[in-house]
Amino acid sequence: MHNKKSSGGSMKEEQKSSSSHEEVMDGSDIMKLVENEKVFSTFVDHKFDELDIDRDGKLSLKELQPAVTDIGAALGLPPQGSSSESDHIYTEVLNEFTHGKQEKISKTEFKEVLSDFLLGMAAGLKRDPVVILRIDGEDLHEFVKNPSFEPEMLSIFSEIELPDGSLKDYIIKAFEKLTVDQGMPPATDPWVMSNIVGPALESLRDALDQPLSRETFLAEFKRATECVVQLLKEQPVIVAHSQNTFDGSGVKRLLSNKFELDKTLDSTLKSVPKDRHGKISKEYLGLALDSLAASAGLPPLGGVDKMDNIMNEALKMFDAGDGKMVKEDEFKKLLTEVLGSIMLQLEGSPVSVSINSVVHEPLATSSTLLQPLSP
Repeated sequence: MHNKKSSGGSMKEEQKSSSSHEEVMDGSDIMKLVENEKVFSTFVDHKFDELDIDRDGKLSLKELQPAVTDIGAALGLPPQGSSSESDHIYTEVLNEFTHGKQEKISKTEFKEVLSDFLLGMAAGLKRDPVVILRIDGEDLHEFVKNPSFEPEMLSIFSEIELPDGSLKDYIIKAFEKLTVDQGMPPATDPWVMSNIVGPALESLRDALDQPLSRETFLAEFKRATECVVQLLKEQPVIVAHSQNTFDGSGVKRLLSNKFELDKTLDSTLKSVPKDRHGKISKEYLGLALDSLAASAGLPPLGGVDKMDNIMNEALKMFDAGDGKMVKEDEFKKLLTEVLGSIMLQLEGSPVSVSINSVVHEPLATSSTLLQPLSP
């Protein structure tokens, strides 16, 4: 059985059946918190007092650090120091608070930035709800018993391309191809490989030395899967799961509403550098596209490989990298055309993205950022 629980927000949907209990969160609790001035002010007072260790009414870089760590955890980032990519985001979070230069910030500044982060998280959850799956072996056990198990695994076997691969290599690759829908946590995760898949392979011992064939693969993979089921029963794996399809509908909605489009473009251009004549380099089209991505229902650049390809191709079509200086109106026109090109591409060939991340800490303690929300 995998139980689904949300990582944050308000429970909007609950489904119960014999095999699952599902709670999907969409961020509306966070939105309510920030929009209720009285409640949010009390929340900020509580957080600020908690962080202001020396009681000087301002937060130093050191005092801000727990808040930065909490925001990282609430965003689902790994701990600081574990990856250069996530560390860059932690640095950006700190810079948001300090504007990159201040050594201490006031309660008003803290409140403004915290409000922006929480609203951003809420918008993200609304657009792309995160579901927490507790994978405990029950669904995987059902999959192994199902008559479709053998044909599905033989189909996966035929898809694997490992010219000199051993039986063990094929079994590992097959585990990587199973999904949470079949009750398998992501086998590409190092923790899952070390604690679940690795021990299951060790249980096969000398059987892995057999020559590779469809029959031996099927028999040994089934044995390994039964061992994984047992290991998951003893040590369930928590997985944060989100699914999104980019089909251009968000871009279409924005382009069809002239008032909303003009407002979004004006807001976007405030963050784009201009020369003394008010002209803008076309090199900044990528920066502008990234800035308005959320308004157009698109992921940020660097967020999804397939989407990056589509967005970068659209930018190339309009010579975004030629460095030519254009007037503000021309820049807006180009940016609108880039969006139109992305919309057409997605309407013809939507991009579906499924993200599964293993959560290694108990959810209740992974972030204290929203703890005052609890009743």
